[in-house]
Amino acid sequence: MFPTDPVSNLAALIRCPSVTPAEGGALAALEAMLAPVGFKVDRVVAKEPGTPDIENLYARTGGEGPHLMFAGHTDVVPVGDEAAWSRPPFSAAIAEGEMYGRGAVDMKGGIACFVAAVARHVEKHGAPKGSISFLITGDEEGPAINGTVKLLEWAAARGERWDACLVGEPTNPDCIGDMIKIGRRGSLSGRITVHGVQGHAAYPHLADNPVRSILQLAQALMDPPFDDGTENFQPSNLEVTTIDVGNTAVNVIPAKASAAFNIRFNDRWTAESLMAEIVARLDRAAADSALRPGRAPARYEIVWNERPSHVFLTRNNALIESLSGAVEAVTGRQPQLSTTGGTSDARFIKDYCPVVEFGLVGKTMHMVDERVALADLETLTGIYETFIARWFGHAAA
Repeated sequence: MFPTDPVSNLAALIRCPSVTPAEGGALAALEAMLAPVGFKVDRVVAKEPGTPDIENLYARTGGEGPHLMFAGHTDVVPVGDEAAWSRPPFSAAIAEGEMYGRGAVDMKGGIACFVAAVARHVEKHGAPKGSISFLITGDEEGPAINGTVKLLEWAAARGERWDACLVGEPTNPDCIGDMIKIGRRGSLSGRITVHGVQGHAAYPHLADNPVRSILQLAQALMDPPFDDGTENFQPSNLEVTTIDVGNTAVNVIPAKASAAFNIRFNDRWTAESLMAEIVARLDRAAADSALRPGRAPARYEIVWNERPSHVFLTRNNALIESLSGAVEAVTGRQPQLSTTGGTSDARFIKDYCPVVEFGLVGKTMHMVDERVALADLETLTGIYETFIARWFGHAAA
């Protein structure tokens, strides 16, 4: 029996407690849905020392011709205080036209709808005129080390090539059809540490307070703004996320102070050019004697977090128009083409093929009582089904 009902598909996935990094039975449930539709399924375990082993899934149906990938994740964030939920978080309970459960919108719902859409397409038209694949990770909500990156490498090493990808993350702010993500800002994080000289607060001339310098360095990171934005992206924005001294004594000048930061940046920058700008700002601030009169430049070091996320913008008209047209055909809305929000696994997929993102309404993702309207599941399935037909039509033209 083909899995054409997104509600049943989602219920089966929610009932699997796949809190990252646990597989929780979710990939097994997905494999059971895909096999009857003609998909060959591979379960791929990725490993790296110091990180949990992650089970992922790659499934493909079809042979030669255009190859469309659907990408997503079955792992979910922890439920938090389970007693605060009005329904058990892995029960897939339905109340007043909504299904409750962790992962309902982020993003088991998107997977459930795409499975239903493919099943309906095959039921009506037979096998696709090309190939469809599912690239599903169990490590999107975790460190993203043993997930999409390694699954893409594994598939590419086997000769897999893709012409386009749709990621089913919840992209819509308010209603299905509001927004398609056609790119993402980059993300760069680091930590600066200022080294001072510990001493007695009553004898500051014998010490060198690093707190004075860390304040100047933090201000230099946030002001002035990095840019005013670009045609397709918001202004780059840096936030200092913590300042740490670790000093419990009020009469002791500490020996060092540190601050962590994250910047979401647009296409005016590369990660490398942004690093150079940040270092230049820090060097100027370190030499500023406003809070440290008569002192030599502050001594600081910076450590960059591994693997910055690079900014990207998808310009593939066939992919964007196929999805936009499907949204408008089903909902009557013209979706906004956006690059807002955080990062997703699309940042890895863009190195292999053009990628866009479209899924459910994200209002309740990661919240207590995460839930999705059953009507939205049907609407999204209709959009996905229409998109599949339109994309293969474009690709074959």
